Amino acid sequence: MNMKFGKCVLSCMLGMLLWQCAPKEKEYVVIAGKDVAEDAEWMKVAEALQSKHQAALLTYQEKPEELLPQLQQLHPRYVAIVEKPENIGRDYIMNMHQLSRKVDEDVYADFLWGIITGYDAAGAMKMVDNSTEPLVIKDAVASIWELHSAKWFDRYGWVDDHTKGMWGEKKSAQDTVVTYQLPEGPVKMLRRKQDGGVDTIVINTVNPQDEMQTFYDLYANYNPDLVVTAAHATERNLEMPFSLGNIKAKDGQLYMDFYNNPQNLKESGKRKVYFAVGNCLIGNVNNTKESMAIAWMNSGNAATMIGYVVTTWHGRNGWGGLKYWLTTPGRYSLAEAIYLNQQDMMYQLNEWNPQLVTFAYPYSEREFFEAPRMLEEVMGVKPTNDQVGFVHDRDVLAYYGDPKWNVRLQEIPEENDFTVNMAVEGKKCIVTITTKENFSLERMKGNQFKQEHVLDLPFSYFFPKRLNNPRLAADQDWKVAVDENFLLIYNADFEPNQTYKVELDID
Repeated sequence: MNMKFGKCVLSCMLGMLLWQCAPKEKEYVVIAGKDVAEDAEWMKVAEALQSKHQAALLTYQEKPEELLPQLQQLHPRYVAIVEKPENIGRDYIMNMHQLSRKVDEDVYADFLWGIITGYDAAGAMKMVDNSTEPLVIKDAVASIWELHSAKWFDRYGWVDDHTKGMWGEKKSAQDTVVTYQLPEGPVKMLRRKQDGGVDTIVINTVNPQDEMQTFYDLYANYNPDLVVTAAHATERNLEMPFSLGNIKAKDGQLYMDFYNNPQNLKESGKRKVYFAVGNCLIGNVNNTKESMAIAWMNSGNAATMIGYVVTTWHGRNGWGGLKYWLTTPGRYSLAEAIYLNQQDMMYQLNEWNPQLVTFAYPYSEREFFEAPRMLEEVMGVKPTNDQVGFVHDRDVLAYYGDPKWNVRLQEIPEENDFTVNMAVEGKKCIVTITTKENFSLERMKGNQFKQEHVLDLPFSYFFPKRLNNPRLAADQDWKVAVDENFLLIYNADFEPNQTYKVELDID
């Protein structure tokens, strides 16, 4: 027998055996691709995850969709996919989103999922090891303006994407934020000519060397638990704000592309989260380990990385997930926040038109012409910008890492202004929301954070344990989205010092 064919058959038989021996339901499922199952070092990664979570372990031959019958039987709450980077691209991420909504008949994702991968098997195992113990985010670095209050962090540094050359820092939990301004002056820049050639011009701007050095130093000095970026990017580079320089990747290493003197980013080995909240394409592994995503996981020690696999413009999936995480700091793990935002999106898409739940968005250079036209044909009316944007964003945010990793922001005591409790009694579940004297409805809705992308948030709750077919009980006027993992309330106009109850029927 051909050795490779024999391994393939053995892998398939192993996957079937694991399925047949598995219990009827399992909270956590690990999925391994064929290439992983045939590679002893990579298979150790899947087995380590299986052991850590007492999980079922399944393998597939061509694509994860083959495992839908097993997933329907096991009904997991968490799914981790172990796969080599050469097999992960844009369509792989989109297909996983769609698969997550097919376990039952409703429009919502039935499990939280993430992909474990790496420059090599050792890199993938590092992701597993780094996401074993909980992490509370204390130090952060960013290239966006929106976190400039730094209230979530003890130490924080950023370069600004709203004002060219602005940067700032917060040196300790007791310090206030201080901002600075890089000078502008004559800088030689390359310009592409109409004939395809390149010439040099001099413009008055911030020197890219200064901008890159500022971020480079902040990254080294603050040794962040969290990095958040939102400038231009591709699978091969991340621009500093206003296109003032680049971070690039080579051989699994991140480096700042200083002119004539590239320097690897300084790493302590500390595990971190990288949230590319608004960057185009950087979340796309693009079927190669020589990509920015893999370098962030490899040399950047990102135990979790979140990023878009297409060019992005609306931003609801990225900014919405960040808004859920920031709004009630400490309440949700990062994976839970991302998940809740995506189910919020699915609810709204279904409310607008059920066909938007499965509509195939035309990702292309002509999408701004084609998508509105195609959606108008489906909906019978001209779509709004949000409707087009939600469909665009629906399936294109990648989550790399263990979806059950307990990584959270620090609580802000003065913003912890309501409690939620769940009690199950027979076939009833009672969710009780108690607001405190300092309760702020505006804060619960997101305090206008990134309002142009996300708008107000509903009340949200991730159930501490999964419920069996929950639905709103009779004689209540709550407007809800509810499924086995979560509850969203869209008319939650709560007031301070009040108690509210939501009654759910369950099987």
